Amino acid sequence: MGKPPTTLRDIAKALGTSIGSVHRALHDNPGVSPLTKDRVLQMARTLGYRPNLAARFLSSKKTLRISVNTLQGTTSFWDEVRTGIREAATSILLENVEIEFRTYPGLGEGEEEAFAAAIDDKVDGIITFPSRPQVLRSWIRRASRAVIPVVCVATDAPHSGRLGIVSIDTLASGSIAADLMGRFLGSQQGSIAITLFDMAITEHAEKYAAFENTLRSFYPGLRLLKPIEDHDVETESYSKCRKLFEKYPDLCGVYVTTEASIPVINAARDAKLLERLTIITTDLFPDLVPQIRSGAVAATIYQRPRAQGEIAFRMLHEFLVDGASRSLQVALAPHLVMRGNLDFFLQRQSQESARENKDKNDKKGQEDQPQGASDALTEDFA
Repeated sequence: MGKPPTTLRDIAKALGTSIGSVHRALHDNPGVSPLTKDRVLQMARTLGYRPNLAARFLSSKKTLRISVNTLQGTTSFWDEVRTGIREAATSILLENVEIEFRTYPGLGEGEEEAFAAAIDDKVDGIITFPSRPQVLRSWIRRASRAVIPVVCVATDAPHSGRLGIVSIDTLASGSIAADLMGRFLGSQQGSIAITLFDMAITEHAEKYAAFENTLRSFYPGLRLLKPIEDHDVETESYSKCRKLFEKYPDLCGVYVTTEASIPVINAARDAKLLERLTIITTDLFPDLVPQIRSGAVAATIYQRPRAQGEIAFRMLHEFLVDGASRSLQVALAPHLVMRGNLDFFLQRQSQESARENKDKNDKKGQEDQPQGASDALTEDFA
């Protein structure tokens, strides 16, 4: 059994004062001298007092407002992240939660504006995808000064004062992709390419480092080329890959770490190289399914976007409600999808979508009842 939580009675007893005085001091109510308030706050910190914010939210009918700042994306990845956040928000006991989605079109397009809008609106917390960590650090610090905790999802903004990070295990992802590549190619020697958004993004830099280290350690006959940065622009990805295929005739494999796998496949097909290339991609979305079935894509590393969104919301919510911060860094194990287990993943995604639709219908039915209360979900496109 752990130590029981500190109560107002414990603080009052330690100070030799009344519970009422402690309550007024902690809630900044009138009728308490500055000296008494300071003594109460100091004793509360000393004893490790945690206010029951959940009860306070329920009694005050306060709306807990969360801003979700994410990319629009070119595939279903970010839709899945946002779905995970919605599902987590609708499953909690508190009913007065409002999710404000601020969705920007691309890397560096509207990201700072979305953050500024969230801070100006005085939201209670922010979930964000820091596509440019070096730029977003100052915004996260600004949010911290405004007492707005920030949870990063998918990629990190280290040394920014953020509350936490939820992402896939990038080192595991890169290592798995490299080991698969080496095993598929066997004794074959040649060049390997890797595509990513930008090496400045923590997630992609870590994937590249893990991929490179595994290839060098176990498959020295495979030479990793300089990474191709496509900046999540499909035309850029296609054109850079066409040039790559012309320059390196010994190319035998490509690892795509981003959503932009279809332009890489199309470039390989147009260059008449698709049949002899081993391609490993990232995530699972409708356009990629036939490529896996046909064997054009040997495997894909599924990053569990819905789980990332759900856990990011729960991390932030638990901190806001009761001060809990048990897991400030969560790295999910990636799932490997190949032709053999593809149908299993598709079936599971279908079941999750059906459950989500049912929850939405149930929620709508509750909203139609005059006495019912439900979460408010709004969208604000920056």
